[in-house]
Amino acid sequence: MNDELILETISVTKNFFGDKSSGVNNITIFIPKGKITAIVGESGSGKTTLLKLLTGTLQPDSGDVFFKQQPLPPRSTGLTAQHATITMVTQDNHDMQMAASVWDNVCKGLPTSDVNYQLQKATQALNLLGIYDLREQPFGKLSGGEKQRVAIAKALINRPEVLMLDEPFNQVDATYREGLQHDIRQIVKEWGITVVLVSHDPAELLSMADELIVIKEGEIVENASPEELYHSPKLLYTAKMLVSCTELTPAEALVCGIKTKRGTVVVYAEHVQIKKSMGKGKWHVKKVLFKGFYEELVIERREVELRVINYKLRKYKKGSTVNIKITKYYEFGKWL
Repeated sequence: MNDELILETISVTKNFFGDKSSGVNNITIFIPKGKITAIVGESGSGKTTLLKLLTGTLQPDSGDVFFKQQPLPPRSTGLTAQHATITMVTQDNHDMQMAASVWDNVCKGLPTSDVNYQLQKATQALNLLGIYDLREQPFGKLSGGEKQRVAIAKALINRPEVLMLDEPFNQVDATYREGLQHDIRQIVKEWGITVVLVSHDPAELLSMADELIVIKEGEIVENASPEELYHSPKLLYTAKMLVSCTELTPAEALVCGIKTKRGTVVVYAEHVQIKKSMGKGKWHVKKVLFKGFYEELVIERREVELRVINYKLRKYKKGSTVNIKITKYYEFGKWL
């Protein structure tokens, strides 16, 4: 075992109601210390089950969970010093009191006998998440992003070694999401804390996580850095999880000028270039989707659609024609 690893699972299985299609099966993962590890997968893939196994909330049917090279006992047998250093924030805020103030919620669990200690810890936690000004507000009246910040502040108040986050951005408005991601990265950097989070939308985690664990139907299918998985996915499932892409059959790929001997071809929008052409283009522009500083064109030829990223705003209009060049594509599936 590696000294730089803080959490490990060895051949862990946890099923529900005797159904092997539920939970997770034969999972072995290694969580590095002081990093952000994201567990990604579609709904029902076993992400939350795995997170609960890593906190000791669930006991595996078989296999072992280790925290700092020592077996992690289930919380049901009694809380230990190990459990105290692993804290989890869920998306339902079930342990928060809606009518109580932000301050009272964050201070819950701190010793009430030492007022100065309570003041110091709560102030530090609220400032860390940029919510000190909300301290007197009732928790129930906060926005989704503010509530999530308060929940994380409460989880951090006793300075755990591992922070578990279950769908931390699920109910957070887009305006708050980037700021919250930045705060989590700063906490990792300044405190050396380890963060493990799960999400069904990994696109928002590409710039945040150090490591991505891709889970499908209760099994780990890929595990690498976000950059590596984005640029070199081994599975169609991973490619479709990480980016909005076009999935083509061999016949459809041929319309795009791609000859393949595999069952599926995937094209990212960024790998489709519009070429200069003197004559009429072969592809028709069906839609022009405004994205701010760029547009996403939906183009069609012979009932095959592709998406193209276009930075030259308003150059191509709906109904116009273009020619394209595909600079890169991915092949998956059975050999033909």
